[in-house]
Amino acid sequence: MRRRRFTPPYLALAPVCAGVFLAADDQTVVVTVLPEIIRDMRLGPYEIDSAAWTITGYLLGYVAAMPLIGRLADILGRRRLFIASMSLFMAGSAAVALAPSLGWLVGARVFQAVGAGALVPIAIAIVGDLFPEGRRGIPLGIVGASAEAGAVVGPLWGGVVTGYLDWQWVFWLNIPLGALVLVSLPFLLAPSPARRARVDYLGGVLLAVSLSALTLGLARMGDPDMIAAACLAGAALAFALFVVRERAAAEPLIRPLMFRSRAFVGSAVTHLMVGGSLIIGMVTVPLMANTVMQMTPLEGGLLLMRLTAAIPVGAVIGGAACQRLDYRVPAAAGLLLAALGFLFMSGWGGRVEEPWVTLHLAASGLGFGLLIAPVGLAAINVVSAAERGAAAAMVTAARMVGMTLGLAALTAWGSGRFDALVAGVEVPFQLAGETAEEARLRSIEFEAQVTDAGITLFNEFFLAAMAVALAALIPSLLMARNRRAEDAA
Repeated sequence: MRRRRFTPPYLALAPVCAGVFLAADDQTVVVTVLPEIIRDMRLGPYEIDSAAWTITGYLLGYVAAMPLIGRLADILGRRRLFIASMSLFMAGSAAVALAPSLGWLVGARVFQAVGAGALVPIAIAIVGDLFPEGRRGIPLGIVGASAEAGAVVGPLWGGVVTGYLDWQWVFWLNIPLGALVLVSLPFLLAPSPARRARVDYLGGVLLAVSLSALTLGLARMGDPDMIAAACLAGAALAFALFVVRERAAAEPLIRPLMFRSRAFVGSAVTHLMVGGSLIIGMVTVPLMANTVMQMTPLEGGLLLMRLTAAIPVGAVIGGAACQRLDYRVPAAAGLLLAALGFLFMSGWGGRVEEPWVTLHLAASGLGFGLLIAPVGLAAINVVSAAERGAAAAMVTAARMVGMTLGLAALTAWGSGRFDALVAGVEVPFQLAGETAEEARLRSIEFEAQVTDAGITLFNEFFLAAMAVALAALIPSLLMARNRRAEDAA
């Protein structure tokens, strides 16, 4: 016990960050292994849309159980729940590797993501256990950097592994790597105390159903139908029942008093909007690269990495700033920097020269990174130690919901807007009496008009991302440091 008691807090945090990195890696690794999965399972062209559920299913599992597991971590102990969540993630990884069919694989991805999604909020709560209030900025930035770095490395890791081994090894390798985390945790991280309290499982199920139905409904908004409408209606009904349940429960899953804190509400709403702005940028950059810029998928991925690779750097800088400044200062700087990057991107054409393309992307990435620590600190420092897991889970889930909302809005608005932009463009069919040279010139003009429409659309996407980032400045103003509340926590 003496060894655990005197373990330096940053050393104790090391296996936690390793687990967060590993889980975040699997959130994006499937992007590069999906073609191999489609080929291995002999899926036809009509089944490719179904294969995309390997990504959507992970998002679904990632967000659905997060609030309930965050609350369980507060009651049963954070180290214990971190170990349980890591074990669940490893078991899900084995199930994915063994999948004999697409349906099995999607279900295993959901199962895997339930464990992975719990690791980030539990890690944020562990920071609150290991470090006093005034020293939580840098370690929280490191946790955020670990999550973002895992997401950046994921596609590259998948490409490296599948270059030498079958795609299943991407998931088999999670088991020995995860085992290293599990073995080191008991030696480096002391257990947090368990608490006598009831767990509102019914409330947790209702909230999970609401978040799951919302995710499923929004995922279909690109081509809305009755299923999408039913999912959104079910999400609203389940959330209404959750609110009723929380008001009646003796020990609610999420205490209503938590939402009376301006700092907590500000952090949750800010993270919701940040998720929406970030996903618009992350989708638009490679899409623009692969179409109007005529880059290969690899080149488009490397272009996006100039944004995503800057996020972990910004996370550490933002954490350091939070130890000296009011949380609103790095938060505002991050939002303004992200918006400025998107403003410059909205001026991109069919080709952007260096170093400007890197500077624009890195500015937005750095800005998003600066936000990670202040948002997390504003949430966990205004609640008691017994509620940090639940608070961190709610704020983390808000970002995932924001990403889902942003992607749905982008899909629904983008197709209609592009149709409007090309409404007056005539397809260059061969005309009677037209020479081959005249037909070629009309074809070139048609391609130029379609390209101009695409550039206009992508520029508007970047402007939308900028607008959402700027709008997030309003709720971020609520994230003022409340010294009295922090000291009480």
